[in-house]
Amino acid sequence: MKKEKLYGILFYIFTAEGIGALSALIAGNFSDFFLKYEKPPLLPPQWLFPVVWTVLFALMGYSAYLISRADEPKDVKKNALTVYWLQLGVFNFLWSILFFRFELLWVGFADIVLLLISVCAMTVMFFRIKAQAGWLNVPYVIWVAFASYLNLATALIN
Repeated sequence: MKKEKLYGILFYIFTAEGIGALSALIAGNFSDFFLKYEKPPLLPPQWLFPVVWTVLFALMGYSAYLISRADEPKDVKKNALTVYWLQLGVFNFLWSILFFRFELLWVGFADIVLLLISVCAMTVMFFRIKAQAGWLNVPYVIWVAFASYLNLATALIN
């Protein structure tokens, strides 16, 4: 593998992981949150969340790298990557902070709905450019949909 390719892959993966880690760091202690609030049905064990998010950030970072190197016009790739950075750097970054740190359950729900919409739009755009990049984000779509349910259920029961 050429160094340039490896550096590109690492840039996208580490950037995604870094944004996720920074958000989690700012959001604070997740376990204290569920000591205060009723837990929604189907809530997975706490250890699962960082594992899933780490894998999802790596997959989405790699998929963005694939888009950046695809044989498509620059404006097509730019539009798809703009949605990628929007969902990751704004909606995904803010959700944990709004929901866990500030305990704004309904504001968090509004944010995660915007996240889900942007992730779905990004995934469709990625599919149109490179199917492999789209498929890499299907688990992310499913997880964000599930997280949306958890956010809504937590807000409703509390």
